[in-house]
Amino acid sequence: MDFDDDAELDSSQVDDRRGGGRGGLALGGGAVGLVGLLIALFLGIDPTGGGDGGSPAGPAVSGTQDVRADCRSGADADERTDCRVVGVVNSVQDYWASHFRAEHRAYEPAKTVLFTSRTDSACGAADSDVGPFYCPGDKKVYLDVDFFRELTSRFAARGGPFAQAYVVAHEYGHHVQDLLGTMDKVGDDRRGAGSASVKLELQADCYAGVWAHHAASTPDERTGRPLLDQVTAADIDDALDAAAAVGDDRIQQGAQGRVDPDTWTHGSSAQRERWFTTGYRSGEPASCSTFG
Repeated sequence: MDFDDDAELDSSQVDDRRGGGRGGLALGGGAVGLVGLLIALFLGIDPTGGGDGGSPAGPAVSGTQDVRADCRSGADADERTDCRVVGVVNSVQDYWASHFRAEHRAYEPAKTVLFTSRTDSACGAADSDVGPFYCPGDKKVYLDVDFFRELTSRFAARGGPFAQAYVVAHEYGHHVQDLLGTMDKVGDDRRGAGSASVKLELQADCYAGVWAHHAASTPDERTGRPLLDQVTAADIDDALDAAAAVGDDRIQQGAQGRVDPDTWTHGSSAQRERWFTTGYRSGEPASCSTFG
């Protein structure tokens, strides 16, 4: 994965809140994400954000990082994780804006919120233990970049820049589902291997693969040139490895020593790999027919 060094990043698409926040969890308000509720339950976290979830988490930690000042070019995206997030957000939204335009639809951009430990969202207070998620209440993606370390240390993924890109693209897949009304299909069908929740997550994986197919060819909305110079076979392997690492079966096996498909919310490792591959090979959102 290589960004055009001279490409100009649009950091206005990212809200950098690192350095402080409030307590609680964002799972009570319909948030959806890469690993979400499953991890919360296995960690013993109250998924409703009950108790004193709205109380302050303590004094904010002073920070000097700011993507608006530090993330200006593709060269920055190649060097720094937070700048890479900015670049991927830009690229993903460039693709979906162009696709919606071709379908005679209006794409509504969504910001990514970078935070440390905890912050507030329209879905409730967000906690980094739950992993990255999309909140339909405010149409924003929430991400503590420390999750990328968790991806390798807790979930045993290889990691790498394109594994990180997969995480971001998956969350924007949820934003697309929100815009298209697909989230309305879930209702109370939130658990089990055949549940609407699993279908929603697998479709977001597929949408991430569709973006990966177009990542090095989609022109920047402002300059007309792609932000990414190339996506390699090794990059795709890293994305597939990350998708497998956060499969329900693998997380359950590691956390409790057994697999219970009746409690799945995101799909198995094999399913997540398969649907990402489906989107990547076809390059067509219509191929992501997990509800079909």
